[in-house]
Amino acid sequence: MVAAAVLLVIHFVPFYILISVSFKKQMDLSSRWSLPNYFHFENFALALEKGGLLQALINTFIITLISVILIVLIGSMAAYPLARVKSICNRVLLSVILGVMMIPPLSVLVPLYKTMVAIKGINTYWGIILISVTYNLPISIFLFTNFINTIPTALDEAALIDGCSKISVFYKIVLPNLKPVTASVVILTGVYVWNDYSFQMYILQKKDLRTVTLAIGSFFTENAANLNAGAAAALLAIIPPILLYLAMQKYFIQGIADGAVKG
Repeated sequence: MVAAAVLLVIHFVPFYILISVSFKKQMDLSSRWSLPNYFHFENFALALEKGGLLQALINTFIITLISVILIVLIGSMAAYPLARVKSICNRVLLSVILGVMMIPPLSVLVPLYKTMVAIKGINTYWGIILISVTYNLPISIFLFTNFINTIPTALDEAALIDGCSKISVFYKIVLPNLKPVTASVVILTGVYVWNDYSFQMYILQKKDLRTVTLAIGSFFTENAANLNAGAAAALLAIIPPILLYLAMQKYFIQGIADGAVKG
């Protein structure tokens, strides 16, 4: 209990300071640990208007939603044969997929940027979505494969005997049983795409295509910084992921346990 309480405090402290700073005036030099005795809502207005946070939230929502849908669909479809067909080729392929997860994304940033320029993917939704899907598919395939391994093959065989095709077996039998691990994939990859900064900074260079991380970063330049407005923007930006986690918490925990431990 003591360790849990310590961890809770450690994780809560940044949020406490974020809330404290976001409601203070920029000229308020009091300690960031002390809550103000007033509420300065102009920081939030500045974040929404000058920082373009509202448009950034819309851009990020579109990118995240489409990316997550593709990650779930492609990841689950790729994981099904990997889990059901026990062959050396599939084991090697799964090992390669796990190996890709170990590669730092920024290590391939230069050739990736050159490729996106060549295919005219800079400053486009589809360009950043393509990158987001590509770098989140390995963990999606890994979790789906391990979870599908826990589903009895007898269900597949019974459906095939009843006349279902293999594609129908996947969509009618397997896919409905993937709710827990799907919640895990949605939260893990959704938060990653929502919080991405490095790829979005290079791919989305137009102001009207800014995402929430780029909008928050716009308050911090070499010549000036508005910490209070930046904190207000960050506070607004973390609300959607928190609501997503709270809504899917039950399935998320179950999916992580079944998809990682049992596999």
